[in-house]
Amino acid sequence: MVKMIFIEPGGARKEVEAPIGSTILEIAHRNNIDIEGACEGVMACSTCHVIVDPEWHSKLPPPEEDEEDMLDLAVNLTRTSRLGCQITVTEALDGLTVRLPDETRNMLLS
Repeated sequence: MVKMIFIEPGGARKEVEAPIGSTILEIAHRNNIDIEGACEGVMACSTCHVIVDPEWHSKLPPPEEDEEDMLDLAVNLTRTSRLGCQITVTEALDGLTVRLPDETRNMLLS
């Protein structure tokens, strides 16, 4: 287990225990953090969009092209935006901090 910090819209910080090998989306759901994940982590939407703290962004593997394509659908995209379903927690990510965007767009509900 490692520690992970979620910063919710409005600025509230929630530190949680993150099992190694879990994705940010899975960790959020286990800890009642408000990330939708409409496609259940199969990278068919952008509702698990998170903004990785700049200090941590360079420590992550770069996104695959499919992730970049899905991020193009995200609201409030930033240089450090990623999909929570695509980041797997490792020991090297102890202390990882991500911010939840103020809103998401669920294209699956059209």
